[in-house]
Amino acid sequence: MIEPDLRDRILEKPEVILEDRDLMRALIAANERVMGSNVVDLRGIAMERLESRLDRLEDTHRTVIAAAYENLAGTNLVHRAILQMLDPLGFEDFLHSLSGEVAQTLRVDCVRLVLESEQEAEDPLLRRLGDVLCVAGTGFIGDYVSGGRNVSLRQVTLRQTIPIADRIYGEKSGWIRSEALMRLDFGSGRLPGLLVLGSEDPHHFKPTHGTDLLAFFASVFERTMRRWLS
Repeated sequence: MIEPDLRDRILEKPEVILEDRDLMRALIAANERVMGSNVVDLRGIAMERLESRLDRLEDTHRTVIAAAYENLAGTNLVHRAILQMLDPLGFEDFLHSLSGEVAQTLRVDCVRLVLESEQEAEDPLLRRLGDVLCVAGTGFIGDYVSGGRNVSLRQVTLRQTIPIADRIYGEKSGWIRSEALMRLDFGSGRLPGLLVLGSEDPHHFKPTHGTDLLAFFASVFERTMRRWLS
């Protein structure tokens, strides 16, 4: 027998039982035991299936919400990094900001700008910018992005680092494990460039990740460089 006060509370607010999933599941199980094993409760089976579908929908909903928040956070980081990149008034300060506050905002461990040029690597300007600027010979960028394979080159490539990465990262090549490669076009008559983001986390940049935000960042950087080069 149910205690009178408990019975009165249930009669007063019966929706409490309906909203309690565990309690409803126990009541359905008790009903099935009363009916015996020779009776199939189609309504109970339908409820179980609906409950399973509801669980999957809730999981999908949480996944979509989490992805939306993550995308919004990534967008805010890239926008903040772009504003920081546009602040410097001098070319050297502009490049140094890449390895400083811009790298910190993007949460990467290394930023490198690779330029194809015939200029000597011992040039005083190159020595001053050695922490961010890397000068290579003609054709180096295409070979590095493709990894020596005959493949079409995309604007943004995400991957783990390859053995010849020390040409770009120098002393840091021993602990940079993944990278984002953004090809740069500086206009007609100029050799191409490559903006590289490196991370010690081997899974920070993966081929399955989206590249829209990085493509936007590269486009802003590309246009800014064109003004400096002109």
